[in-house]
Amino acid sequence: MKTNFKTIVISDVHLGTKGSKAKEVSRFLKQYSCENLILNGDIIDGWQLKKSGAWKRKHTRFFNRILKMIEQENTKVFYLRGNHDDFLDQVLPLQIGNLSIQNDMVYESQGKKYFITHGDVFDSVTSNFRWIAYLGDMGYTFLLWLNRQVNYHRRKRGLPYFSLSQY
Repeated sequence: MKTNFKTIVISDVHLGTKGSKAKEVSRFLKQYSCENLILNGDIIDGWQLKKSGAWKRKHTRFFNRILKMIEQENTKVFYLRGNHDDFLDQVLPLQIGNLSIQNDMVYESQGKKYFITHGDVFDSVTSNFRWIAYLGDMGYTFLLWLNRQVNYHRRKRGLPYFSLSQY
């Protein structure tokens, strides 16, 4: 029996990148059901897909899981645009059955209203100095690659995982 929630919010999956946790998020969504699923931006990483990213079967499985939730559980899905999936600007707003793609939303629960947005709109670098955001993205991508290399060699030597970003 699945545990049911009124709402689940997921953000920053970055499908199309090596660092994406698509398999883990899909497993999570198999365990739980909800009335509302809010995909709060950067679900697809358009920036990486344009450069060197790759769309894998596990990325498609993530969306297959979402479609099953819509079909079998009547889940309402709200896909909010983030800075890395800004290619969605071309189709916003879009409503197809229980799937809504939009910039942001006002969510109502128990008589209270909540404004939900990815948050990049509050980042002056992302908004005003896009080239710096792209440069930062390149640096982050390099750090992820370097982290994989370091931990590959650490594993071979029997050493535990080490996080460069945490360090």
